[in-house]
Amino acid sequence: MNKQTKWLTAAAVAASFSLALTACGGSTPSEGGGDEAPRTIEGADYNPVDRADMQQGGTVVRAIGEISPQMNAMHSDGQVDTQTVWTWYNPQIILSTPEGEAYPNPAYVSEKTVEEVDGNTVLTLTFTDEAEFNDGTPMDWKTIENTWIANNGEGDYVPNSTEGYRNIASVEAGETEKQAVVTFDGTFAWVDALFFNVVHPAVDTAEKFNEAYLEEAHPEWGAGPYTIKEFDKNGRVITFEPNENWWGDEPMLDEMTFREMDETAAMNAFRNGEIDMVGTGTADRMQQIADMDGVTTYRAARAATNLIELNAEREQFADLETRQALLMAINREQITEVMWDGLDYTEDPAGSLNLYPYQEGYEDALANAGWEFNVDEANAILDEAGWAMGDDGVRERDGVRFEGRLPSFGDDPITEARGRVVQQQLAEVGFELELDQRAPSEFSTTLSEKDWDLVMLGFSSSDAYGVMWMCQLYCEGSGLNLSATMDSSFDDRIHEVEALATPEEQIPAAMELEADLIAESWGILPLYSGPSIMTVKDGLANLTPEPYTGLDLFGIQPVENFGWAAE
Repeated sequence: MNKQTKWLTAAAVAASFSLALTACGGSTPSEGGGDEAPRTIEGADYNPVDRADMQQGGTVVRAIGEISPQMNAMHSDGQVDTQTVWTWYNPQIILSTPEGEAYPNPAYVSEKTVEEVDGNTVLTLTFTDEAEFNDGTPMDWKTIENTWIANNGEGDYVPNSTEGYRNIASVEAGETEKQAVVTFDGTFAWVDALFFNVVHPAVDTAEKFNEAYLEEAHPEWGAGPYTIKEFDKNGRVITFEPNENWWGDEPMLDEMTFREMDETAAMNAFRNGEIDMVGTGTADRMQQIADMDGVTTYRAARAATNLIELNAEREQFADLETRQALLMAINREQITEVMWDGLDYTEDPAGSLNLYPYQEGYEDALANAGWEFNVDEANAILDEAGWAMGDDGVRERDGVRFEGRLPSFGDDPITEARGRVVQQQLAEVGFELELDQRAPSEFSTTLSEKDWDLVMLGFSSSDAYGVMWMCQLYCEGSGLNLSATMDSSFDDRIHEVEALATPEEQIPAAMELEADLIAESWGILPLYSGPSIMTVKDGLANLTPEPYTGLDLFGIQPVENFGWAAE
């Protein structure tokens, strides 16, 4: 998922950078724990603290939904947790403000320029003399070239998306080997969205890109303030320590550890002092930390959308009218009442996967596509499509029962309640939904093997350039939209929008096109974004520095600044 979108993992409710997949559970993460959340939440809330006011040393332990089997964050099977782990031992050459303004990390890049030359956009990146990978390989123009090759859609590489990279005509050395000159084929509007992640020059074949990181971290191909101290594959624990090869600001922590846990285990561990932060995005979870001393709760807007996907490879979802009717039977308001019960929170409905309601240019593409919650109309469409209601309340057509499985991941009671609500809603139109509870560690495999009929998950954005990543959502071979409802005509129309010269031209065109594509596919239904709410031990600062999800909205901060504020 190079978009800058990824799946949210089971514990999160997930590129190079943008959309990522997450398993859709309760919202994740300003005052002390236990107080009431406001009705609306805007912006970031991540306890920023200057390095001069930080404590040197100490350890942090965090829960993570999954240390995913595919550890390459740029691979299509990667998700938000993949990127989170990746960020701690790989180069962060581009950073971002919470508002989404990208800028080069001065530890790696001394200069970045963008200009137009002979009608083509030209990006020039100059690496610092010190910048090198852990195995001693210098970061130079070949690093950028190899990243382009892996992500441009040619050959057998399987990146999470090719947006932006397929628009590049060439990558060449500049005045020195340390300088990369990236020339696009014509003008390109979203240069700042590229090269957040880079590929080590040794990963020089599709086979290595696709397979070398399967259950392997390869710290020798990484770089940065931390490296891997221990990776317990059986125990699903990974620990980072300061990297002796690092040339930049000293990392604040002596150790940073991720432990794979489901939501209940994470809450118990936090209450027992075994981990240092936990998601508290439901009233039940807020209640569980209400009696704790020495903790603080932070609340931020969330750059993610929870959603439902249908698997059109299943016979019961093969036709457009059936899918449309099923999605019309989903009462999004009732679902959010379950998710936010007791939080006193509200937000504008999620109507797009390109942009969020708080971003300029947003439109409710779902409403513009003609979607509305209407059980009577849904039943009428199914009658017309030949789905006859059976005596048991389940429809059937040509010997096929109107039924399917919905997997959920983990044991969070709110996630279970949400599944039961959807089950009841779909029963109103004669659909029998089987709820299939699984471990969070099964999330990536379940998604990639398409072992589901319906699935509820989340798309999380690592940057603010949502329109750029439209192909990752709606192109025929999307690694995020797994509904199998798109065709090559979708790709062609999206590429026409991509060819527009400026964001000001692309954004309204993309929002109009998104409504058309939704109406022509009906494979995916945005549900809600929700707040990001986390409770942490007092003093933990510069929270959630990684992309895709957390308390700093679109922020990507240097991981070396995460740690404990001085007392």
